[in-house]
Amino acid sequence: MKLLLTLLTVVLMSGCSSISSMRDTVAMEGETTQVYNLNDDDRDGVIEAREKCSGTVTGANINNYGCGTVKPIKERSELKVLFPNDSYYIDPMYYSQIQTIADVMKQYPHTKVTIEGHCSRTGSYEHNLELSQNRANAVTEVLNREFGIEQSRLSAVGYSFDRPVDLSGTKEAQRRNRRVIAEVTGEDTMADMKWTIYTVDEVVK
Repeated sequence: MKLLLTLLTVVLMSGCSSISSMRDTVAMEGETTQVYNLNDDDRDGVIEAREKCSGTVTGANINNYGCGTVKPIKERSELKVLFPNDSYYIDPMYYSQIQTIADVMKQYPHTKVTIEGHCSRTGSYEHNLELSQNRANAVTEVLNREFGIEQSRLSAVGYSFDRPVDLSGTKEAQRRNRRVIAEVTGEDTMADMKWTIYTVDEVVK
């Protein structure tokens, strides 16, 4: 008997609770208005309601308001230009390599470039000093003549074999030490890009 009364009490209480819940339910009439813009139009991970710098460069480091951080320009790169033996002639087939430097300088008009010429330890120091200087000069001449970079933004320096990158003395070392380096610097700034697991070096064509 007690068990029956207990079950009846539970059923009655559940029913009252359900009726009470139904009375508390408010019917929605019409559409709700979204107060804040939750879209991310420039896909930088910051919603438009917080965005203060729209149009951020894709892949740039940003702060909590979607503004990209910048860094001073100081880029060093090796130009894949092969000179004939004991020569500073540049075959036009390598002009595309030099154009990459010209494109950066045109994008950032307050930059300058220093072209470094380096040689392997073959022959006298004085001969290699002259050769490395002439090769660096040849690159700056192409930048000026072919790509319209002002002479005032160009400088060249030859290092003979003072700055080798490989001291093993092998033929491969000699090849690696014969190189031309371009260092672009300037008052301009460029976007500070995020490093991701997908970041790779560009393939030289």
